[in-house]
Amino acid sequence: MAVLKEGSRPPWVGLAAAVWVQIAAGNAYTFPLYSPALKSVLGFSQQQLTIIGVANDIGENVGILPGIACNKLPPWVILLVGVCLSFFGYGVLWLSVSQTVLSLPYWVLWLALVVATNSSAWMGTAVLVTNMRNFPLSRGTVAGILKGYVGLSGAVFTEIFAMVLNDSASELLLFLALGIPIICLVMMYFIRACTPASGEDSSEHVHFLFTQAANLLLAVYLLTTTILKSTLSLNSSISYILAGVMVIFLMSPLAIPVKMTLFPSLHKRSGKLDGSSNNLTEEEVSSSQTASLLTPISSEADLGSFHEGEDVSEVDMLLAEGEGAVKKKRKPRRGEDFKFREAVVKADFWLLWVVYFLGVGSGVTVLNNLAQIGVALGVNDTTILLSLFSFCNFLGRLGAGVVSEHFVRSKTIPRTFWMMITQIIMILTFLLYASALSGTLYAATALLGICFGVQFGVMIPTASELFGLKHFGIIFNFMQLGNPIGALLFSGLLAGYVYDAEAGKQQGPHCLGANCFRLTFLALAGVCAFGAFLSMILTIRIRPVYQMLYAAGSFRVAQDSDH
Repeated sequence: MAVLKEGSRPPWVGLAAAVWVQIAAGNAYTFPLYSPALKSVLGFSQQQLTIIGVANDIGENVGILPGIACNKLPPWVILLVGVCLSFFGYGVLWLSVSQTVLSLPYWVLWLALVVATNSSAWMGTAVLVTNMRNFPLSRGTVAGILKGYVGLSGAVFTEIFAMVLNDSASELLLFLALGIPIICLVMMYFIRACTPASGEDSSEHVHFLFTQAANLLLAVYLLTTTILKSTLSLNSSISYILAGVMVIFLMSPLAIPVKMTLFPSLHKRSGKLDGSSNNLTEEEVSSSQTASLLTPISSEADLGSFHEGEDVSEVDMLLAEGEGAVKKKRKPRRGEDFKFREAVVKADFWLLWVVYFLGVGSGVTVLNNLAQIGVALGVNDTTILLSLFSFCNFLGRLGAGVVSEHFVRSKTIPRTFWMMITQIIMILTFLLYASALSGTLYAATALLGICFGVQFGVMIPTASELFGLKHFGIIFNFMQLGNPIGALLFSGLLAGYVYDAEAGKQQGPHCLGANCFRLTFLALAGVCAFGAFLSMILTIRIRPVYQMLYAAGSFRVAQDSDH
């Protein structure tokens, strides 16, 4: 059996590789870039296009299969499935948009987009679950970083689209069909389980700060270069140089494992690995990652409201355990490891799901229709809008991890508090969209991007804290179903119908003016008001859980035990 030595698989190598995979996993955010080509080349109506957009969201977020597979298969196998899906799905779309193959049926294109974007679910699950387990004490920070890069992926692909691919939708689809598989095939070797640290140290904090700073600099760079490209005439040489600098920014997280390789003595002094053993088998590593992170508590006073009723006598159970006749079994309490079937019957599970569904469903409606919203309100070049949304989406995801981590440790404020705050802001943002006041489109898009990103950055660590990491893959992916369901209801049915109805009144192929989406925005404001109310209820319910989990200012770690 293979023996794992200390430092042989530093988690920072996997995190640096995960950055590239997460950029690739954000391929679903490219839909606004090629959706106008789908509409013009293939002659779709706006409602047909929004239904295609629903396929985009279904593929991206239906991750039940990778959620189940991540506990049974190694990460590289999960990534390999994503590679195949991306190649075949985007390959079919390229054949159609480039008119290499003519007259593909609508349902074939719909399924192709589902397959293509489902690669995101496999790639994202592989890297997110692996890195959350590799950094169990910093799950909010890690989720914020990784989801931040996904949020930036739209801007990265916009940069490639504008500066390298000359705004060609067919070339972008070919790049997605070939480039994404190449990235994942190169990185899959480095995405693997490692021995998680049992304590926190200053060097790890510095490493996270460096990664977050690199992430932020990349975001500012992408926004700046996108604005430059749209306002100045840049020749091809300058465009390629700017794209090359972007690649260097994406490589910056590799500086951490390089530093740890060149100066291993500093790494060894910073802290010991789990169990302070230098000889851990692969089986033991897996066991350490999936074990509950809570210290078992037997005191009735300490448990308080966490008891949910146990009918078996403690004395009888202890006697049976002492005789080796039975192991004590009880339902898990919030904060411990839940199986999916145990989590799905909890009220907190469904409250979190509905709050997330309302937040991301309303946000993705704007994202899927961003190009048409821009044209309706007089902005023909929507690449800046998409880049702005991506930048602010990134800020929301990264900021949600940083801010919620700070307040959960210092004040034991549940992370869902920030979902409530941002959904209140989303109400105001949708009202701003509906007003269509001059000069407010960019401000509303920026605000919505931030609030949209927060929903992702909060839901992921919250799900892991309430229901554990052991079955986190399937629990997290089930939560993500809120995104495509929201897209179907709010984007496919509501926004598409309203737009086509207004376009019919204008007797033209395109709808122009504030009325194209006004009713949609007002309805979405009401949706977010309901979401804010439910998130307040959830925050009140789970406050005692967070007071227990972070009572000492950091996440409570399980003591070594034989169970």
